[in-house]
Amino acid sequence: MENTLLQSDIIEGLLRPETDTENKLVRQPEFIKGLFWGKPRYGHPEGKVIFHIAEVLKNIDSLTIDTATRRRLRLIAFLHDTFKYDEDMNRPRDWSKHHSVLACQFAERFIDDGTVLKVIHHHDEAFYSWRASHVFDKKEKGELRFQELLKVMGDDIQLFYLFFKCDTQTGDKNQKPIVWFEKNVQGIEVVTF
Repeated sequence: MENTLLQSDIIEGLLRPETDTENKLVRQPEFIKGLFWGKPRYGHPEGKVIFHIAEVLKNIDSLTIDTATRRRLRLIAFLHDTFKYDEDMNRPRDWSKHHSVLACQFAERFIDDGTVLKVIHHHDEAFYSWRASHVFDKKEKGELRFQELLKVMGDDIQLFYLFFKCDTQTGDKNQKPIVWFEKNVQGIEVVTF
């Protein structure tokens, strides 16, 4: 019981749930398990997912955006990495068990906003596209993945970009993917913070 109360205090202090949906999420055992998963590693020196989410939320708060966009970005932040603890990391990868897919499946129980679900599901795709082209030198594969992302996001690319920016500018993450994205996506409004 004491551990549960301590976790509740940490969640309240770091995430400061604001909406009914956010409050429902932070009461789900599988969500709580995901928040407290993780060890310091490259890109995530903060370790536990909850600390990463708090950094993303801080970035969201620094944006000049309307209330509806802010609420959407907060939901994406709450959920995007919370199911890393349950991801299948075997090789070859089973992409149906990627943390973003698991998060999206969980989120469907609480969220009916198709755009939010789409961004949760695809939140790592820009990074994977960049990595294929620039790290693994598989330019055609990276470009195909990137074009598929643009197609899937369609008119929702600005929301995707805002989240990608807020997520990438945390920890000690490589900033080259966001610079590449900003140079290669037409029609987005580039933000700084």
